[in-house]
Parts: sequence; C-alpha cells; structure tokens
Amino acid sequence: MTDAVTAIVPDVDTLVRRFDARDYLLDEGTATALFLALQLGRPLLLEGEPGVGKTTAAKALAAALGTPLVRLQCYEGLGADEALYDWNYQRQLLAVRLSEARGERMQEADLFTEPFLLERPILRCVRQRGPIPPVLLIDEIDRADDEFEALLLEFLGEAAVTVPEIGTFAADRPPIVVLTSNRSRDLHDALRRRCLYHWIDYPEPERAVAILRRTVPGATDPLIASVTDFLGTARTLDLDKAPGVAEAIDWVSALAALGAADLVPADALASLGAIAKTPDDRTVLAEAVSAYAASGETG
Repeated sequence: MTDAVTAIVPDVDTLVRRFDARDYLLDEGTATALFLALQLGRPLLLEGEPGVGKTTAAKALAAALGTPLVRLQCYEGLGADEALYDWNYQRQLLAVRLSEARGERMQEADLFTEPFLLERPILRCVRQRGPIPPVLLIDEIDRADDEFEALLLEFLGEAAVTVPEIGTFAADRPPIVVLTSNRSRDLHDALRRRCLYHWIDYPEPERAVAILRRTVPGATDPLIASVTDFLGTARTLDLDKAPGVAEAIDWVSALAALGAADLVPADALASLGAIAKTPDDRTVLAEAVSAYAASGETG
C-alpha cells in the first residue's frame, strides 16, 4: 500500500465508512478482503453469484480512494491486443511511406518501438504515474479463454507487462487490481495463486433491508421487508438466474414507481421482469408470488 492510500484508508473501519458514504454497505468479510488487498498490494479475486455487488465494489473502491477506475470487460476471444497492448499499424504504414518518399528504407525493428505502441487497459495502468494507483477492474474473468488467463500471469504476479520488441514495463506503484468471476467455469490455479480471494454471498436479510432502504428511499418498510423475505425464498427455487442484490433494487424501485406499499400480486406480476430474466423463470416466480400472497406473509 502506498503512503497516499494508507492516509485515506488506514484501517478496515475507515474503508467501511468511505464505502458507506458512497451508498455501498460493506459486510465485514468483503471489507477485510479489500483492505488486505490494498495493504499487501495483491490482486483480489471476487467470486459470487451474478448481481451480488462484485463489480460495484470495485467501482466504489475507486471512488473511495479518489482514483480512476479502468475497466476491462472480459469475453470469449479477448486477447493481448485489446487487454495489454497493440501496435499503431496506421502510424507504422505512414512512417514507411514517408521514409520511402525520402528515398530511405525503414528497418522493421524501427517500426516496433514506443512511438508506435498503443496502450491497452493493463499496460496503461502499469505506466500510469501518481500518488494513488488506478483501480483496474478485470470484470467477469470467467468469460475469457484459458489463453487469456495465461496472458495475465506476469502482470498479476509482478505488476509488469513484457513487450518482446521493446522490453518489460514495470509499475512504479502496482495498480489496485480487482478481478470478478461468476464461476461460469473454473479458473486455473496459477491465476488463483497470484490473488487474494473472497466469495461474496447474498446479503443476510438485515443487511439486504438496509441496502434497499439506502438505495430506494421512496419504498415503504413493509414493501422492502416483503421483497427481502420473498427473494430469500425465491433463491431456493430452480431458476436459470437467481435474483441478486441488483435485481432486488430494480424490483423494489419498480414496485415503488407503481405506488405499491407492500408486495401484492397485481403489482408484483406486472413488474416481474425486474427479477425474472427468462420465460421459465417468469413462470416459476409468478407461481411463487401467488403462493407467497396466499400464505398471508405480505404486510
């Protein structure tokens, strides 16, 4: 951890307060994991179900530290030319033509030098200067290929990027790296060994209620309590995609916009698209809403 970062977050409690000021209610486990990642200068791998706040945690961390967030969204086929570095081929071609116009011959080695180097997110973070390093969010790493994981190993372990034609760029101050994964596939041990690890679970009911009160201030307490209770049950059902915190916020916001003071079937079914993301899930959740209302647990 740099002195500047230490001055901002000297302990876990301070980090929690800084997140709280940005409407992110940290649980103790996540707060400790983030603090240790800062303290030890290690990348942090956050895993959990979709919608539990992994990506938002990285965004809130950057805001809490007052440093830029650099986001690298992963997908199948992502490679070094989009994540690490690339070459400015148009500029290289122009240089060749200008050289020919002068009657000179440009050597190939001259084309692969720093003036022609394009920084992609990872190299940009490595080369960035300043008292507080940027937060690099490598989002949904499980969507990328095995080959991309291998490309990350040098950077994750040494905060460096090697460009064979030029040499190795090492960070003066290692960027603050947060990787997220929804566990759609297993990540390799080599990547895991280079990171601290934390699993973010669905929040406990009390914390879920606090999150909804903070993020949807116009919602009534009975509505928030009923939605929290219902979603706790819904996550035990056979769903393609269980509703996370993000979906809970969307649903309460939608219900409040409809004027609902509690979870009643008509409004719940009308706004079900906030939590049901497939036709099958809509059918299952619609039945669950009806059963929940019939049980008399609303209100």
